[in-house]
Amino acid sequence: MKRGIIPAAAMLSLAILACEFGQVGTIPTLKTSPYDLGRTVYGFFPSPPEATTQSVIDTYSAMGRHGDVALVQQNIPWADFVSGPDKGENIIKDLRNQYILAHQNGLEVIFVVDPLNGLNRREFAGLPAGWEASFANPQVRSAFTNYTLRVVREFHPRYLGLASEINTYADTHPDDYPNYFSLYLEVYDAVKSEAPETQVFVTFQWEELNNLMPSVAQGEPHDVNWDQIEQYEPKLDLWVISSYPFAIFPSGADIPADYYSPLRERTSKPLAVAEGGYSSEPVGSFSGTPQDQVDYLNAIHSQIGGKRLVFWIYLLLSDFNLESYAKIMNQQGKGGDVATLGMFASVGLRKSDGTPKPALEVWDSYRNGG
Repeated sequence: MKRGIIPAAAMLSLAILACEFGQVGTIPTLKTSPYDLGRTVYGFFPSPPEATTQSVIDTYSAMGRHGDVALVQQNIPWADFVSGPDKGENIIKDLRNQYILAHQNGLEVIFVVDPLNGLNRREFAGLPAGWEASFANPQVRSAFTNYTLRVVREFHPRYLGLASEINTYADTHPDDYPNYFSLYLEVYDAVKSEAPETQVFVTFQWEELNNLMPSVAQGEPHDVNWDQIEQYEPKLDLWVISSYPFAIFPSGADIPADYYSPLRERTSKPLAVAEGGYSSEPVGSFSGTPQDQVDYLNAIHSQIGGKRLVFWIYLLLSDFNLESYAKIMNQQGKGGDVATLGMFASVGLRKSDGTPKPALEVWDSYRNGG
């Protein structure tokens, strides 16, 4: 499953803001941070149901009613940052627009630096022509480091991810993966030197970590590859997963009662879900109903919910209007990705017109202490 299409769709909203708004102003200060609530903070990717400016604005407003944080996951602008952190003003301006909208709606921002292709976590995204696609490449390492430090200096994120679903890359590129690992350790130290309070992580794809995807399995089903996480200790401030069990289990009710709970038992570190969801309608070979979404939320809440779950990102607040996205994606020469986007079109907790699904009430009840 090409899960990363959703971060790519979220970046469409960023591009729309850049074109329509330009520079909107300074980032307003939050009167009260959701991080001070002393509970799990809930949030979404800022992916609008339609590829329009108004839909972006409406999405942030709705996220403020149903969440506490926005997760912004941006591919590295390699050429802009290869020579130092003080470049790339346009991308920083665009990111600032996202932060402004988030803070205007009472939302904090969790940031993930993303070196890999959102459509295929087994390859890099947007490398300049002639660059070697390897974490051993000095250009890649410099741009990764410089961009991360610029984000830290500009936005001071409480939580900062240094790649997404990295075990997918590890399983496919075992020769290059040690180069990523050494880069992670270097950047972790650099971030901590400038911002000791920033909590640094990398995310792991839970279904793949459980060896439930036969094409890349490293062991028996449900035999968790714990070593892929534990090698990061002690330079891993929290353990963070993504999870899309509708790719594995016929229904939400089929998610095992001990599917997520081993995380609690294996570490004493804080836990988080940085990406995940369940379709409310059948899509391709996968089933899906509104009740499956409810069962998925219940599984995470019952197994790893509570104060140790520091943040929980559900993929989409609202379903996609595929016709709207198809228009802009065709204009950008990405029409071939529309079908992939459709795999996630019904993952939202609301329909594209804002009509709530049953799972939204469950989500809100958990957020409100239920």
